[in-house]
Amino acid sequence: MAGLKVGVLISGRGSNLQALIDAAADPDFPAEIALVLSNKADAAGLARAAGAGIATAVVDHRGFPGDKPAFEAAMDARLRDAGVELVCLAGFMRLLSPWFVDAWRDWMINIHPSLLPAFKGLDTHQRALDAGVRVHGCTVHYVRSEMDVGPIIVQAAVPVLPDDDAHALAGRVLAQEHRAYPLAVRLIAEGRVRVENERVRVEGHAPDGASVLLNPAP
Repeated sequence: MAGLKVGVLISGRGSNLQALIDAAADPDFPAEIALVLSNKADAAGLARAAGAGIATAVVDHRGFPGDKPAFEAAMDARLRDAGVELVCLAGFMRLLSPWFVDAWRDWMINIHPSLLPAFKGLDTHQRALDAGVRVHGCTVHYVRSEMDVGPIIVQAAVPVLPDDDAHALAGRVLAQEHRAYPLAVRLIAEGRVRVENERVRVEGHAPDGASVLLNPAP
């Protein structure tokens, strides 16, 4: 069924984009991808979108040398022309200005490969291993001007195994990213998410208090 119109911003291969495409292919999913927008014409994710019959567009940041406001205004115009209501960042490798973030406040989300607020920024998996954490994961959150900060919508956790390296841990986290991102979009599209005092409330969410991930297991 048609539903909330989503715009996805990418810069590369579009792994999480594919998860959203697959979810939106379900007739019962309450959102549709109206546009996939990239700042790179050779982004592999554009082919994924085109193959699924989804409209694509390129706004190359290199065409706006030294003029970030014009670059972002061009992206904003493409999104609004497509009727986009929710923006999903999926490997979009450009920092967004406060103007753009505020223009889409509470209607733009991102997925980050750590359990925020831990391990903001890059190289999250190696940093998690170096820190010796027992649990790692991913976070879907609303975007704010500060990087990797914003009300948290969904998190997924995985155990850190004794023989893990960054590649193995990243693969296990990525599998959960592909579950968490479509779930966050679904919750928003169903009108179950609201932001109160910079915290997310999810209607109808009653977590099982007995469900605990203990690592190492007893």
